[in-house]
Amino acid sequence: MPGLLERLGVVAPVVQAGMGGGISRHELAAAVSEAGGLGTIAVNGADAIQRELRAARALTRRPIAVNVLLPFARRDTFAAAAQADVVVTFWGRPRRRTPGVWLHQCGSVEEARAAAAAGADGLIVQGVEAGGHVRGRLPAHELLARVRDALVPGAPPLLLAGGIAERADVAAALEAGAVAAVAGTRFLLSEESRAHPAYVERALGSRETLLTELFGFGWPAPVRVLPNAATAHWLRDGDPRGPLALRALNRLSGAGARHVPPRMQDRLFRAQRPGSPLLSPQPVTDERPPGLVDASALYAGETVARIGDVRPAADLVAALTP
Repeated sequence: MPGLLERLGVVAPVVQAGMGGGISRHELAAAVSEAGGLGTIAVNGADAIQRELRAARALTRRPIAVNVLLPFARRDTFAAAAQADVVVTFWGRPRRRTPGVWLHQCGSVEEARAAAAAGADGLIVQGVEAGGHVRGRLPAHELLARVRDALVPGAPPLLLAGGIAERADVAAALEAGAVAAVAGTRFLLSEESRAHPAYVERALGSRETLLTELFGFGWPAPVRVLPNAATAHWLRDGDPRGPLALRALNRLSGAGARHVPPRMQDRLFRAQRPGSPLLSPQPVTDERPPGLVDASALYAGETVARIGDVRPAADLVAALTP
């Protein structure tokens, strides 16, 4: 019986992580898929998903994935995402909502078991070293081993996310039992990434990341980011999670902020400053004002310390493939 990658027609065991808020759009996803990996689109809203999928299909006939953040998903989100070859869900109760290939990203053994029981076609095991919103609390390889040992024979195949920047990292993931490795930060620093140039420049010069709850307005969850003026302002007391009062405000915002109309969300995000008490999880894309680089979440995994260049995505797929 063919494996997951063979079923999809993916020839390289390399998956480009869905970097939300429009960091990974059709240019990046199509370039990764055309090079033999699996590229992932991550944008907000059903209309944007359909638009990016059409643009990706114009660039490649290879499979394309769409990333869906469950706290923000609506019925039309899944209707649009179902047009992709793969739907990747994250941060919520795993449940099949589309008929095609479905992957769920997990941060614990319990979540992996739940996703397997719900019929997921594959499980992405995310380690704590990953960038962006971090579900895992253990190093990636430790969590992978625990999930692998906990699942029964015939369980869905596993993919590893967190700590993937070089060919040796992908090889180690495959040797540990994963069928593919999922890389985010390495593709953040690609020519097709839609990250703001000042964000990219900051990442290329950084050797440290912070796991914090600072950027949680509307979605209070831990994130791994690069230091900037906002983290310097709010984390000066030494607690990387952020001030207790601010974290409480983020939790209170969780129920209602996601229902604010998109135009109003965009206006609030553009007005954000390093000292703002409510900081959005929205990332800084290349069409945003450069001043937001010091006032918003600069998502990056621990591998940023090992990455020193920006390269075409196709070159990165080749360089990562054992």
